[in-house]
Amino acid sequence: MSKNILKYFIIGLISIVHIVPFYILINLSFKGASDVSSKWLPATSLSLSNFVDVWKQAHLGKAILNNIIITAIVLVLVILIGSIASYPLARHRTKWNNFIYTVCISCLIIPALTILVPLYKLIVDIGGINTYWAISLAQVTFALPMTIFLYTGFISTIPKELDEAGVIDGCNQYAIFFRLILPLLKPITATIVILIGVQVWNDYQFSLFFLQKREFQTVPVVLSMFISQFQSNINWVAAGCLMGMLPITVVYLFLQKFFVKGMADGAIKG
Repeated sequence: MSKNILKYFIIGLISIVHIVPFYILINLSFKGASDVSSKWLPATSLSLSNFVDVWKQAHLGKAILNNIIITAIVLVLVILIGSIASYPLARHRTKWNNFIYTVCISCLIIPALTILVPLYKLIVDIGGINTYWAISLAQVTFALPMTIFLYTGFISTIPKELDEAGVIDGCNQYAIFFRLILPLLKPITATIVILIGVQVWNDYQFSLFFLQKREFQTVPVVLSMFISQFQSNINWVAAGCLMGMLPITVVYLFLQKFFVKGMADGAIKG
């Protein structure tokens, strides 16, 4: 009995830790400018002015569209490149393939900030500042190690007999992958869409340096302009964050049933 009480206490404590930030975010987003009560106290009256103001002042519609374009480009490239690269790594465990796999996984420990300066210089030299393609390629580069890790682990759980059956039916390696293997990758692909999608959607460091024109800036960058040394409109930022998180939240709700399965299966033999 005492073990059950402790278990439910820990579950409740973890739930509170996750719920409190959302409560503060929602509470601040609905507070009017005249409501100066603590962020912990509920708003005295619900106001939508913060949503209207931040939408107009931050051009949030354009920023959300930029997020969607960049995230979509990155996900398409990551899924195609990652799945195609992972198939031979999972099926042919040669010394060379194991070396390539180890190098890819080792890249996970490299913080992006450590190479941000030379990367920025490279983007400037190739004319990639204020372009979708440059920041998308940078995001793809840092997202591929995790993608290859998950895809390789998941493909390793698929019986090799399926490949042999494809060979018997006259399929080459490309047909085996695209017709037999790729359709089975839906759970891990959903996991990658959520993990990488959220990472790219919330990215601030690359967007801040590589997207300097207002018409190309993403949601995190435009909202950061309302918090500086000379101003701090936290209510607008809260409302903007609430609207900015809606698209990726909707995607998660549609894919959540595949998320846990993909994560568990993708790490079994990775």
